[in-house]
Order: sequence, then C-alpha cells, then structure tokens
Amino acid sequence: MMKTNKISIYIHIPFCESRCHYCDFCSSLLSKHKVEKYFKYLRKEIKLHEDFLKDKIIDTVFIGGGTPSSVDSRFIKEIMDDLSAYNFSDNREISIESNPNSLTREKAEEYFSYGINRISIGAQSFNEEILKRIGRIHKKDDIYRAIENARSAGFENINLDLMLALPGQKFSDIEESIKEVRELNLPHISYYSLILEEGTKLFRDHEKSPLTFPTEDEDRKMYHYVVNELEKIGLKQYEISNFAKEGHECRHNMAYWKLRDYISFGLSASSNIRNLRYTNSYNFKDYYEALDKNENPIGFSENLSKTNRMNEFVMMGLRLNSGFDLDEFNEKFNEEFLKIYDKEIEKNLKSNLILLEDNNLRLTEKGRDLSNQVEFDFFK
Repeated sequence: MMKTNKISIYIHIPFCESRCHYCDFCSSLLSKHKVEKYFKYLRKEIKLHEDFLKDKIIDTVFIGGGTPSSVDSRFIKEIMDDLSAYNFSDNREISIESNPNSLTREKAEEYFSYGINRISIGAQSFNEEILKRIGRIHKKDDIYRAIENARSAGFENINLDLMLALPGQKFSDIEESIKEVRELNLPHISYYSLILEEGTKLFRDHEKSPLTFPTEDEDRKMYHYVVNELEKIGLKQYEISNFAKEGHECRHNMAYWKLRDYISFGLSASSNIRNLRYTNSYNFKDYYEALDKNENPIGFSENLSKTNRMNEFVMMGLRLNSGFDLDEFNEKFNEEFLKIYDKEIEKNLKSNLILLEDNNLRLTEKGRDLSNQVEFDFFK
C-alpha cells in the first residue's frame, strides 16, 4: 500500500447562540470578547504545527462545533487564510457546519469566496413543536432559507442533518421530513438517532417521562423507512447514518471511518496521527495557558496498541455499507484477518449478520440493526 502524506484537518468552533437540549459537545454561549480571544489562540495553535503541516497535502478540512455560522465570518476567513499557506489536494473538500437561523446569504457567499465548497445545515426536524422541545431556535422556514442562501452563493455540495427518536416524534413526522427532503433534492443527508447523553436536558426529560419518546421498535421502524425512501430518490446509504448521491459522500468523515491520519485544532478537539491519539483541553483556561507557553494544549493522549488499531479498523469499517477490504487490513497490520477472526466470522455468517465476498467484509441489513452486537464479537 502506498504511503500517503495526505492529512485531514478538523477545526473546532465551540460557540453557539443557544444550547440544544441533547448536546453534550464542548460548546459555550456566544460573547464577543470570548470569540476574539479564542480565535487568536486557535490561530496560534495552528502555527505551532507549521513544521508538521508543511510536509503534508491537506485533503479535507471540516470546520465544526458548536455552530461555526454563529461567529462573524471574518474569523473563518482568518483560519482559511492561515491554512492557505500549506499544500492542498486538487480536489480538496472543505466543509463548514451551520445553523438555519445564522446562515445568511452574505455569510454563505463569504464562505464560498474563502474556498469552502461543502456546507452542512443542522435542521434536525421540520416539525416546529419538536424543534422547540429539543431547544433549537430556528423555524421550518429558516431551513428553506438557509438552503436557498447556500445554493445562491454557489454551493452544490450541501448536507442536511436530521434526527430520529426525538421526543414527541411520530412516524408521520418522518414521512413529512422525507417528503421535504424529496422536494429539496439535496446531494447528502445525515439522519442520526438521538443518543441520550447523561447531564443533558433530554436525558433528564427521558428519565421523567420515557413514554414521550419513541420506543426502540418505533425508532427502528422510522430508520428502515428513512433508508428505503432515501434510496428511492438516489440517496444511497453509505454509512449507518449517512446517505449521498453518487460522488457526494463526505470525504472528511470517510477519513475517520477508514482510520486515516487527521489533526484537529481547538478546544476539546481530537487528533489521530498513526498510533498517537490525543485530545485537547476541555476548558478555555487550560487551553490558553498551554498556548501562552507555546505548548500543545493536550489534555489527554495515548499510544494505541496494534490490537486497539485493529479493533478500530474493524469497528469503523463495519459502519460503512461497503464494509472493508481484507487485503487492506492484512497490509496495514501485517496479519491474516481470516486467521485471527475465524470464529467470529463463522458465528456471524451463520446468524446472517455479515457478508464475506470478494475479500470484502460487510454487514447485512439485519447486521446493521444489530451492529453493536457484531462489533462486540469482533472486539479483541
């Protein structure tokens, strides 16, 4: 396998206009002074990695959060200007996350002029009652407006984020969402099932009144409906929660799922370079103090063992509808996949949870429903 010096970059913008009730990401409510200071230090962190980056070809960049569109776009321009000093691949993919209420026409045009060529819009639902319950501050009309703003700015590669298993959500809401998606004719949809994270408002709501949330069976029914209906309009499932028209799969996320090297900048951002994984500090004070000393603001790091890397390669590979190539595994780890996992393969083939053909291993439709069980079996 050819060694590549391609790298993916993630930039974390930890600011939001309001806090969603399901969110446990590292984020902070907007304040002008906080934003100014943060970007000054974020640029300092990127500069610290100058020597590392100058030998690399940047293949994908993902500006996420938080809500990047909640901050003045001049800050995004500064980051893009800093990165422009390095080498990019010819067909680079540069994505930014946005919220429907803060993606103005002007912002979309500015992003596009900075070289950003993919935009992700966090819609979550078209039902305004549900949006209110989960702490979103946009309305249904804002979603259409944001998509229109992105398109008129020149964006063709647009993703819409939607969610399943939200409180008060009925099957009819999902049918309605699919109808909207069909009419919007977008090249990429992410459809995530709600994960109830401890410490969030929705976690507490669920503890108090679980019956207001869809059951696991209802969630599965909604999920299968989404997969089948999106397939009909050319949005093929390529990962458990992601659907795209041909050629519009998110290459940045593929880098994560295929265990390629990526480096991340900003508060709480995680990087993975070969066997080294590290995560930046979660609080502003520690992040700033480290950078004041010209040190990397790392809060946690670990050297992954070969077994850990093998586990991750298999787990991530199983998330993809295309599965993974056994030769790639064998070459990457200098091991024989079929020998190491012979019992696990036999068990899961018998249960019709995996398919093994043309030296490729992937989940069946039944396997995707029970993916956690399959992953557990292959965990060494």
